[in-house]
Amino acid sequence: MKAKALVAQWNEMRTQIIHAQIAPALVLIAVAVLATIGAFENASNGAKYLAIGVAAATGFLSMTSQYAVIREGQALLVDIKKADDSTALSKKIAESDQLLSLTAIATLAIGIGSFALVVWAVLN
Repeated sequence: MKAKALVAQWNEMRTQIIHAQIAPALVLIAVAVLATIGAFENASNGAKYLAIGVAAATGFLSMTSQYAVIREGQALLVDIKKADDSTALSKKIAESDQLLSLTAIATLAIGIGSFALVVWAVLN
């Protein structure tokens, strides 16, 4: 494949990661607003567990999507490195393998941290 097509695919994958973050961000905003106004103080346990479950499911599905894109991105970097018609941009992108690994680790850490904060905000 040509470097230009591979760079276009790289950009598409970056967009997929960004889009995978939208739904969980909206759920986190909703939980934060509800916790701030005290909506969970008088809520039933069922409602609290539902809020936690929705946040968990949304976060899990988002992280799964992000990991898939990251894994595919790592494979794409191998192809970009092999492209004959490399450009300065494609060479710079090809150097991103460690950044992708860091992104995978950060995704997990942020997901676990966010979920812990959701549980704390809903149950307290």
